[in-house]
Amino acid sequence: MSEPPAPVTEAATHCPYCALQCGTILGGGDTGATVRPADFPVNRGRLCQKGWTAPEVLAAADRLTRPLVRTRDGRLAPASWDTALDTVAERLGAIRDRHGPDALAVFGGGGLTNEKAYLLGKFARLALGTSQIDYNGRFCMSSAASAGNAAFGMDRGLPFPVTDLRSADTVLLAGANPAETMPPLMQHLDQAELVVIDARRTATAQRAALHLQPVPGTDLALALGLLHIAVVDGLHDPAYITARTRGFEPAARRAMAWWPERVEETTGVPASALRRAAHMLAGARRAYVLTGRGVEQHSTGTDTVAAFINLALALGLPGTDRGGYGSLTGQGNGQGGREHGQKADQLPGYRSITDPAARAHVAEVWGVAPDELPGPGRSAYELLDALGTDRGPRGLLVFGSNPAVSAPDARRVARRLTALDLLVVADFVPSETAHMADVVLPVTQWAEEEGTVTNLEGRVLRRRALLPPPAHVRGDLQVLHDLAVRLGEPAARYPVAPAEVFEELRAASRGGRADYSGISYERLDAGEPLYWPCPGTPEPHPGTPRPFGDRFAHPDGRARFAEVDHRGPAEETGTDFPLYATTGRVLAHYQSGAQTRRVAGLLDAVPEAYVEVHPDTAARAGLVEDGHALVSSARGSMTARVRLEPTMRPDTVFAPFHFPADQRANLFTHAALDPRSGMPEFKVCAVRLDPLPGATP
Repeated sequence: MSEPPAPVTEAATHCPYCALQCGTILGGGDTGATVRPADFPVNRGRLCQKGWTAPEVLAAADRLTRPLVRTRDGRLAPASWDTALDTVAERLGAIRDRHGPDALAVFGGGGLTNEKAYLLGKFARLALGTSQIDYNGRFCMSSAASAGNAAFGMDRGLPFPVTDLRSADTVLLAGANPAETMPPLMQHLDQAELVVIDARRTATAQRAALHLQPVPGTDLALALGLLHIAVVDGLHDPAYITARTRGFEPAARRAMAWWPERVEETTGVPASALRRAAHMLAGARRAYVLTGRGVEQHSTGTDTVAAFINLALALGLPGTDRGGYGSLTGQGNGQGGREHGQKADQLPGYRSITDPAARAHVAEVWGVAPDELPGPGRSAYELLDALGTDRGPRGLLVFGSNPAVSAPDARRVARRLTALDLLVVADFVPSETAHMADVVLPVTQWAEEEGTVTNLEGRVLRRRALLPPPAHVRGDLQVLHDLAVRLGEPAARYPVAPAEVFEELRAASRGGRADYSGISYERLDAGEPLYWPCPGTPEPHPGTPRPFGDRFAHPDGRARFAEVDHRGPAEETGTDFPLYATTGRVLAHYQSGAQTRRVAGLLDAVPEAYVEVHPDTAARAGLVEDGHALVSSARGSMTARVRLEPTMRPDTVFAPFHFPADQRANLFTHAALDPRSGMPEFKVCAVRLDPLPGATP
């Protein structure tokens, strides 16, 4: 008789937070799980405050451990899994019978594993038959993805390993604050001179050789000015441009209208500083241009990223040993999460859902006819804004997201959520969105599940389980399987074992832009560093850490310049709302805060929302340090404690977006969308400040 397997006492895995996906070693003990950093390339034995405290989330006091179903008197009451799933399936079926399949919708998350993202997209399109699926990554990387696909024919956050940055002489960080959002990355930038473009004097800007501090919403003009200087001062690389690109002349003509003094007038950045930045980049032996949410989360986000890509191309950087361009992906699986089917316009392998060949390939893998696959649906905010309307979805399933806090114009989104006939939330803590749900399904956490994620470099990584989940908690794959079967789907179509789902994902991605067909659990478990594209070949493909060395992913092998011009934000300041507001993350918290606000050390570090404001601006508004303010826009108001910050622009205020209730920064943000990416304009809107006497945290 065989012995039972020994309990796992240690697991090599990855941090559950940002897209660096720092390597960690989880251990188990009498006092619960412990963590220590692994010597993984992106973190090299280091972790940030969130990574060190990640195991505390596993034991959150209000962990969801049983399904909850809303009763007739409005309470969420414990129920059996059969009752909860039967309720969901019956009500989904009733909505579909009455209103059609597009009356059902799915909202996913950039923190889901590749396996979950893949099966979620399959479930939406086959079990529900709906086109209405998108995810919160639309709020994170979509503008950079649109610009990257247009420029290079492929979207990979960093088309090179993070460790390449260690050899840089100069790095331009446009709208990125990695010193707070992904601190272990900073060790790879220690040797470089940093040029930081940010409306705030962030922790990253404090370490910069040069900080450019533009008016919010003017980053595109600034990028055009840098390209202007590169061309006029002869800093560009004509040989590279001729050999490896298309479209330089019209892009350069646009930039010629943005001479440095005009850019200074528009952005507030001195012309001399612009010239210094351009010459620092051009004069470096190796230079990189990196963008982040600060320039991407705008209604002009795609064009702004394209303008920074234009600068990198003009300097001859991408695809060479002289440097490159990349975007610092935010969410833990922000890269993989958008590659395998939970985005409204995509099928697995980063295939376009409108491409007949792509539809035929995926349909064959799924065992259905191509015309059974729905077409493209609404992007994330458009989907949320349509909920409960005559032409929008009446039932919504949410996996791995908290849109009640994270979506722009949050009060409007909350109204749309309450207008639904059915809201189902799968989560492991009672998020603000879960509190609004009709049915809440408790699912596993990161240390309780197997799977894969893809970090910002395009490297596919193994997530490994250390702990068994609580007795009445199920994995997301099991939940999707159980619901699909109740909706009449064949059980075999929805595997519950992550390895089995990954095998199907490999087949579905074969030949796509994000080809994982040559990647296997066996190769990952053996420690091979595998970056997509990694096609299945007779001899194991080594993966592609640097995909643009010989050619870009367009059919002709050339990168594309974009002909873009500056236009202002959707909302300008005025008499009623005289200040610009911008939002972002802080070191201690992550995304909507649903996890980090449950970790004592992180909550102690930043226990409540705050607004950073210049002392002169505060004085004019009647605000004092540590007092409370009402930050108001045309859409709504948040309550925040006042922090006086002399380095802030006098015309700008900043608030983090991690907090709930009346401390939601997204109560005032603008939902104007980028027409190409669907990205909302989180990073700039018009507000006013008013004192709030007697307010409590």
